Amino acid sequence: MTKLASLLMTAAGAALAMGMAQPVVAQTSPDPEPITEDAAIVVTGSRIQQPGVTSNSPITAVDAAEIRLQGATNVESVLNRLPQVTPDANDNVSNGSDGTARINLRNLGSNRNLVLVNGLRLLPVQANDVNFIPSALIRRIDVVSGGASAVYGSDAISGVVNFILRDDLDGVSADVQYGFANHRNDNDARRALIRRTGFQTALPSPVDGQRFDANFAVGKNIGDGKGNITAYFGYRRVQPINQANRDVSACALDPNATRTDFVCGGSPNNEFGNFQPLTGPNANTSYNNTRDGQKTWVPYDSSFLYNYAPLNFFQRDDERYTFGSFAKYEIAPLAEVYGSAMFMRDHTFSQVAPSALFLGQTYTVNCDNPLLGAQQGALLCGNALGTAANQDLFIGYRPVAGGALPRRNDITLKDTRVTGGIRGQIAEGIRYDASVLYAQVLRNETYQNDIDPVRANRALQVVNVNGTPTCRSVVNGTDPACVPIDVFRYNGISDAGFDYIYVPTRVSGKDKMTTLTGTISGDLTSYGIKLPWAEQGIGLVFGVEHRRESLEFRADAVAQAKGTRESEGRFNVTEGFTEIRVPIVQERPFFHELTLTGGYRFSKYSTQDDGVSTYKGEISWAPVRDLRLRGSYNRAIRAPNVAELFGPTIVGNVASQDPCSGARPSATLEQCARTGVTAAQYGRIIACPTDVCSGQFGGNVALKPETADTYTAGAVIEPHFIPRLTLSVDYFNIKVKDYIAAIDPFQTINQCFSAGDPFFCGLFKRDGRTGTIFGTDGYIVATTQNTGSLRTSGIDLGLNYSVRTGIGRFSTSATGTWLDELVNQPLPGLGSYDCKGLYGPVCGQPQPGWRHQARLTWTDPSDFASLSLNWRYIGSTSLTRNTDDPSLERPDGEVAYVNNARIKAYNYFDLAGTAQLSKDVVLRAGVNNLFDRDPPAIAQGLLAVFGNGNTYPGVYDVVGRYLFIGVNAQF
Repeated sequence: MTKLASLLMTAAGAALAMGMAQPVVAQTSPDPEPITEDAAIVVTGSRIQQPGVTSNSPITAVDAAEIRLQGATNVESVLNRLPQVTPDANDNVSNGSDGTARINLRNLGSNRNLVLVNGLRLLPVQANDVNFIPSALIRRIDVVSGGASAVYGSDAISGVVNFILRDDLDGVSADVQYGFANHRNDNDARRALIRRTGFQTALPSPVDGQRFDANFAVGKNIGDGKGNITAYFGYRRVQPINQANRDVSACALDPNATRTDFVCGGSPNNEFGNFQPLTGPNANTSYNNTRDGQKTWVPYDSSFLYNYAPLNFFQRDDERYTFGSFAKYEIAPLAEVYGSAMFMRDHTFSQVAPSALFLGQTYTVNCDNPLLGAQQGALLCGNALGTAANQDLFIGYRPVAGGALPRRNDITLKDTRVTGGIRGQIAEGIRYDASVLYAQVLRNETYQNDIDPVRANRALQVVNVNGTPTCRSVVNGTDPACVPIDVFRYNGISDAGFDYIYVPTRVSGKDKMTTLTGTISGDLTSYGIKLPWAEQGIGLVFGVEHRRESLEFRADAVAQAKGTRESEGRFNVTEGFTEIRVPIVQERPFFHELTLTGGYRFSKYSTQDDGVSTYKGEISWAPVRDLRLRGSYNRAIRAPNVAELFGPTIVGNVASQDPCSGARPSATLEQCARTGVTAAQYGRIIACPTDVCSGQFGGNVALKPETADTYTAGAVIEPHFIPRLTLSVDYFNIKVKDYIAAIDPFQTINQCFSAGDPFFCGLFKRDGRTGTIFGTDGYIVATTQNTGSLRTSGIDLGLNYSVRTGIGRFSTSATGTWLDELVNQPLPGLGSYDCKGLYGPVCGQPQPGWRHQARLTWTDPSDFASLSLNWRYIGSTSLTRNTDDPSLERPDGEVAYVNNARIKAYNYFDLAGTAQLSKDVVLRAGVNNLFDRDPPAIAQGLLAVFGNGNTYPGVYDVVGRYLFIGVNAQF
């Protein structure tokens, strides 16, 4: 037996034993309300409407009951459990969060899968947010793997997530849930480490992260069933969790010198004050204020590191309101008008450690500054002490002992989505549908409790006026409001000084999308247009679509002074598309069904001179009713969105380190010279603080569409001799060419220093004075461009089975994904690397070779109560920097990691139960992470995007044991 076959057999056995988190099948799962055999339905992945049509694409279906069993108050957490999904933006991301929740299929990026509501786009793709979805109306969620651009247009490279919402409620639906986390902090090794460092350990058993969620919907059929009006309202409140409340995150973890264990690390921007003169007699020497509050400098060392972790959020504070309505009315068979209006207001806070005068920003201090201590002045100015001469320096001073408050990003999102249309039957089997969709996302962000470096620089330039320290800018009249700040001793800034240097920054964004769509579909069965061996006729769709998208980003003067840039842009696309389904043979020996499907779309973008074609071909063969084989090929595209085209150029943080930094750099002078380091700078360059360097990010109007070839092949087995059993196996293979991305700065560093590649070395922009690659003047260029290729392949396994016994009904469902490869080629012609089974810099979040979910549910014979056990499995992964792949391995001279060399496999178990209190009321309760499993602890320098609190909180459970209780009523 092959290794792959053995793996699949093992997974299938596990799934049978335990069940899975939700039904995952190779075709759409049945609706709660049965669909009649002659009803025309729309299958996700196709626009053809014909009775009894099933999808030729692998589809994972999640229904409303599964969402309730998980106790989920946010939809992305349900989808992130699927093995086909890699966590993206979520409520456990704080530092750098934009407040949204997104879905990332196949780890190809959240911008490479399309999110739909009832078959129409949700929001502008760059502003997608599944928080917008009203959970009270979810009938099911279809997750389609593989390209679907020929059907839905740009962005559907890795697949489609289609939220099927109820628009026909006749009655009242109400659902209320409350939950909280109760984690036991009992990691003795971690707690001992924190105590040895002198930091505060986490509470032994905190109760936090409370969540309250209430949803209400009411609907009414009108006109003797010709129409319906459904309205909904939802409210969610999420309390924050501080990293101080978990052992894994109570201090920022660094590896020790031998990389065999952890030490509590932190930031050199510390509470006492770190100083790096850039001019004067001691340029490029690091000093620190003493701890005793005296105006004295001592050589800086790691004992001064500041523990920034405790105040950071592990779960963001969030409050959300959703409301809207759906309506439809059939005037006549020829014309049914329909529409919807959906709104959301989401207010969230992300919180990180207090602000600072950060290293990397050049400050100026005058040598006759009366706040300077004598020893400090002599070291900074030398013979110029007492004169009006100026000296430039870096300062890392975080005034946490004074009036400093945590930095908070106050984010308010206001989303609007309105649709309207008319549809009907022109003739028997011939239908049309014309619709318009308008969506708008307004984002307002206020960054609070942040120090304005411009004001701080003024407050550092102080002179003596009649015995009173006074800002130079007050004396010369350029800023009469300036208040001096004393950073030359511990806890030296006055309340008035804080009031002066604390200035909030405000930015806002507006994303808009308008889509006009018209289709004509035909089922030609009644016209006899069919092949002689088929019972059903040919199905056709013809359509046109026009979409306009725009972006507008504004920043206040303070934000612009800190490097934020305003931007705006727009584009439009006009498309024509068609799809055909041809039943070849039906109801014949060895040919219960043989069907071919094809599709084509031509798109003309205003940003491109030439049009772009996408197309698909699918085949489905069922030799008998018990077995269906299917395969597909899709040519998909993704045109650059408005953010990638017109996004502002900004300098932001990246997790990495400079091989040319320190007194004994790991890279040679020759290697460093390729990046712009001078002989005078070599051996004197400051390391990136807390393993965080800077990257320059932004849009690129010269981008062209990326293309993808996707292949799927699989089988669905429903044996008649085992009723209620469905098994699906599907292979997927997706390759993206010219993919739009920023080259990972860590990849740039590796390629430059390991291979000496001039392209990558040319992406370094070093500070001309200090040679650093952090701060405002030193960074690695990482603006958006068409890069190389992405490739992923693997096998999905799905299982559903239920059986009635004398003690009740047992049902099990399972889904698993075996990842064969996840290959990235950063640039054409350069080497590629495979992230399967790896995590860390470049590869990012863990990508295990195998993931699965399994659920086993027992329902008592009277259907009064049920009990359900869910099993989540995440396979083991290894650290990228310990590989021998030149694209991933650590720089020369760096010690190999022992402590984080491997993350072992993780098993999580969730238990939930329901009780039918009355005909219309169901009580539910549950415990997620039943055994309170701690997440893996990972050194902060090894975390990539969506890493937070010394772990990957989207992949692993960070809140601990979570308990919930809820009630659902249908009247």
